[in-house]
Amino acid sequence: MHEVLTTMIDQLDHKALTKAGVIGWGAPVLSFGDLSLAQVATVGLNPSNREFMDEAGSELEGKHRRFHTLGSLGLDDWCEVDTRHLRLILDSYRRYFTCNPYENWFRRLDLILSATEFSFFSSTSVACHVDLIPYATARKWSELSIQQRASLLLVAGDMLALLIRKSPIRVLILNGRSVVENFEKLAARRLSSKIMSEWSLPRRDSAGVAGIAYKGMIDEISGVSLSRPVLVLGYNHNIQSSFGVTGEVIGGIRAWVAEELRVYL
Repeated sequence: MHEVLTTMIDQLDHKALTKAGVIGWGAPVLSFGDLSLAQVATVGLNPSNREFMDEAGSELEGKHRRFHTLGSLGLDDWCEVDTRHLRLILDSYRRYFTCNPYENWFRRLDLILSATEFSFFSSTSVACHVDLIPYATARKWSELSIQQRASLLLVAGDMLALLIRKSPIRVLILNGRSVVENFEKLAARRLSSKIMSEWSLPRRDSAGVAGIAYKGMIDEISGVSLSRPVLVLGYNHNIQSSFGVTGEVIGGIRAWVAEELRVYL
């Protein structure tokens, strides 16, 4: 993983990343959890700025720190990174769920895995989380312009394939419609979709928001071979932010994911 991390760090000064508002003093985030042990990974868009800063915008420090920064490594510029720094950064990924994880976000996502043997918080059946883009941005993905999003995908889109190829991951679980749509762009293929009536989100003034399950097999992303087929599952509701996601809907998604993994793994 040293080589992939070095490539990601080298890209931090790319003009397109700067224009997209990437937090340049924060290290790229290859994974949340131990990628070298995980067969299952959930997938998001890109790391939250809250992985590096508090609500007031100040850098997390001490026991609150989640990932390394220029400051925590004692560096003035990323060109000063050496093997020792790379080891420290990689170790922060592995230890993420045992230190100070972003609980409000990951505990809810872990519910989707809770009917399986896998968990972010397990020491044996390890699951991890990866993002389509390994760089945190000062603003949320939804607040970025179409051009900024496209630039991020263009610059960093092949990184996910390189990570998967160097890991034992066999299943990816896409969290929400935006993740599914952008993943399909990177993979250059459409996943099959199925309306799941029991996942519908109720609305007072309408028929509700339909639930959709996505599924497919891929062996490359952004033209980069994964060296093996990988099962991709997804759902259109963002578990953390979709308005009105009920416990019943989460339970339905959880049961579907568990059955798909039972058959495949």
